[in-house]
Amino acid sequence: MKQSSRCQNLGRCLVLVILLSSSAILCAQNDNLAPKPPMGWNSWYQNYCQVSDALIRAQADAMVKNGMKALGYEYVNIDDCWEGQRDAQGVIHGDKNFPDMKGLADYIHSKGLKFGLYSSPGPLTCGRREGSYGHEELDAKTYAAWGVDFLKYDWCSASKVYKPEEMQAAYKKMGDALKSTGRPILYSLCQYGLERVWTWGPSVGANMWRTAGDLDYTYDRVSLVGFQQEGLQSFAGPGHWNDPDMLLVGLKKLTDDENRTQMSLWSLLAAPLIASADLTTVSPASLAIMTNPEIIAVDQDAAGIQGHRVSEEGPLDVWVKPLADGSKAVGLFNRGHGPNPVTVDFKKIGINNSAAVRDLWAEKDLGTFKDSFTVTVPKYGVVMVRIK
Repeated sequence: MKQSSRCQNLGRCLVLVILLSSSAILCAQNDNLAPKPPMGWNSWYQNYCQVSDALIRAQADAMVKNGMKALGYEYVNIDDCWEGQRDAQGVIHGDKNFPDMKGLADYIHSKGLKFGLYSSPGPLTCGRREGSYGHEELDAKTYAAWGVDFLKYDWCSASKVYKPEEMQAAYKKMGDALKSTGRPILYSLCQYGLERVWTWGPSVGANMWRTAGDLDYTYDRVSLVGFQQEGLQSFAGPGHWNDPDMLLVGLKKLTDDENRTQMSLWSLLAAPLIASADLTTVSPASLAIMTNPEIIAVDQDAAGIQGHRVSEEGPLDVWVKPLADGSKAVGLFNRGHGPNPVTVDFKKIGINNSAAVRDLWAEKDLGTFKDSFTVTVPKYGVVMVRIK
């Protein structure tokens, strides 16, 4: 009896070890999905519900042709309105504009890119298409079979079936379902910063989570959302990122200075860089902003540190992001209605005496400066430098 008990106990221990090991593998797999802030494209702000197989393929082609893929943009994500009906077995299918989801995924993969989709924990998506409520495991298996690499999961109608305190459980349900497929699928939460998501996002399997509501095509909204990220830096790092929403660059709503402000601030914030403009027609100026290699390098820096504000004087902001090589990326921002001089005090960013300064947008060295660096910044603009 004693020997039998030992064997039974040993068996239980082995099962427990296997379960724990499997759980650790799944967690590690999830953490490894986004060692750097994800980069890619999403259909929403340009196309809303006017999406199709042909449009998505064209964006993938453009991403390769225009050099974005070579610089790290890799996800091609369909947002809302791809969903058709469920069949008798409950399996979701694409609508008439997406007759072959696996074929589309295969095409994107053939370009060396990754494929993303969208759903909701509620019965309906924001576009009133089929959500995943009650079908989480089946949808996750379907996505995996199609070859999905990224899922954006939008709260939308979930508020009609879940209480606020049930949000974590609702998101964990899909997070667990995605992990159980065995396919690495990056998990992006879209819940507008509700319930202090940054404190629990990783625990439900998320790799990124929205920290605010949607952007609305204006500089004021970009500025409000971007600069209010201060204080969230301790919640971001390799595998899990704060997401202040997509890039508006190229949508012809902001000036070039305003676009550079968003691109600079998002890079300092180690935010996901998800473009939303039509990549087949984007202007050369906007494309240059999205593909500046030195700005992208700040966002994708190996240390994975989210930057923070070091000084604020009325409409003038200075933000710093420590980089892996010991240098500092610094954004000097002017939210004022006219040009203004902005100064970074070297002591405030941990540098004593003199330092070399490089202008990242101009891609040129500016020389060595002692104690501080001052530059005139245009209205709603930025000067982005690397200080070492």
